[in-house]
Amino acid sequence: MSTYTLTRKLPLDESYDVIVAGGGPSGCTAAAAAAREGARTLLIEATGCLGGMGTLGLVPAWMTFGDGLKIIARGMAGRVLKECQAGMPHVPKDWGWGPIDAELLKRIYDNLVTETGATVLFNTMLSAVETDGGAVDAIIASNKAGLTAYRAKVYVDCTGDGDLATWAGAKYMKGDDATGEMQPATLCFTLSNVDTYAYLHGPSMRDEIVPRLCGGKYPRIPDRHVCNNLLGPGTVGFNAGHLWDIDNTIPANVSLAMIEGRKIAEEFQRALAIEHPKAFGNAYLVNTAPLMGIRETRRIMGDYLLTIDDFLARRGFPDEIARNAYPVDIHTAKHQIEASKQGTFNPMAHFEHFKPGESHGIPYRCLTPKGLKNVLVAGRCVSSDRPVQAAIRVMSNCLTTGEAAGLATALAAGKDADVHGVDTLQLCRRLIEEGGYLPDSAANLAGV
Repeated sequence: MSTYTLTRKLPLDESYDVIVAGGGPSGCTAAAAAAREGARTLLIEATGCLGGMGTLGLVPAWMTFGDGLKIIARGMAGRVLKECQAGMPHVPKDWGWGPIDAELLKRIYDNLVTETGATVLFNTMLSAVETDGGAVDAIIASNKAGLTAYRAKVYVDCTGDGDLATWAGAKYMKGDDATGEMQPATLCFTLSNVDTYAYLHGPSMRDEIVPRLCGGKYPRIPDRHVCNNLLGPGTVGFNAGHLWDIDNTIPANVSLAMIEGRKIAEEFQRALAIEHPKAFGNAYLVNTAPLMGIRETRRIMGDYLLTIDDFLARRGFPDEIARNAYPVDIHTAKHQIEASKQGTFNPMAHFEHFKPGESHGIPYRCLTPKGLKNVLVAGRCVSSDRPVQAAIRVMSNCLTTGEAAGLATALAAGKDADVHGVDTLQLCRRLIEEGGYLPDSAANLAGV
């Protein structure tokens, strides 16, 4: 590809202490936590609403917020869960497994962020990063106002793909070590005018209906991945179908996947009308997600690499800023497609699940990219090996790592903007004061 040199003067906004890139779950809590601590905070989001996968991604259900005995994703994460459940009276109040009302969740995130005084800029894309000696000097954002440079003391990368940290020079890992293959993507969708009684009391979707969908009559239904949840009267959300070889950092690649994902959703609607007519005979495809459901891309190399050994040992850390109780969840690889169709392969069966009451810690050092002074990461791109990333990538952990990152940026911004020098005892103490569950942190063990 040939090159083009851009030379122009841009307006520069230096009015913020902290800038958060990406308004998914981690970005929402990062911005809210930083502003709550008194930092002047800007959150930039490429779309027109907050929430990422839980809103525009149409992921129909939370993964667990608890360890089977109690809620462990607390603080701001606990608030989001409670407010979502309160607005859905048909949802059982269990340990955080349950459906998501995307429109309700948009408003919950709006309130969470703006109540703290953080500023939100929608339809604003992170477009470039300018560095100076191992630190970010400024970012370039683009929107209807054109290109604008923003300079802050500290930045939080909540883009999911680690764009800000990568463009600033951070090293990263991506996909399987041997093949580079990443987990398949999914374009979620919603069916409405479903017969709710037949859906809830008819044949088992998993055991009776899904095997029929994968029998060859419906070639666009690739395997048995058909998660589904009742969202409201006559409305069922689907996290269903897989798209392989999708790299969210390659726009042309994702563009083709969006087109194919919409075709897959239509095939599901048609197949379910035939195979489960009492429930879906009159259902129609009311919505496909504006955002592709991406499970895996870059993992930013931090001061600590969380590993599968940490997961298996249920390890805690003195500087832990979150706890995880979700199992390793690596979706079907390409070479496993046929076995999945036949029902002889279950990707979840190969990894140990947690027993009630068990969890492991996520240390602050997973949020601090090596070689970058004033950048933190949160969400699914934090420093981990591939199996652990498949466990900590879910929204509950994005919420808790985001809150920790936001608190840490406020602490760093008030000093010399070095995120590696943050007093983790103080950080953990503040997280605990705000309701965080950190049983092995030094702050908790010291009783401070």
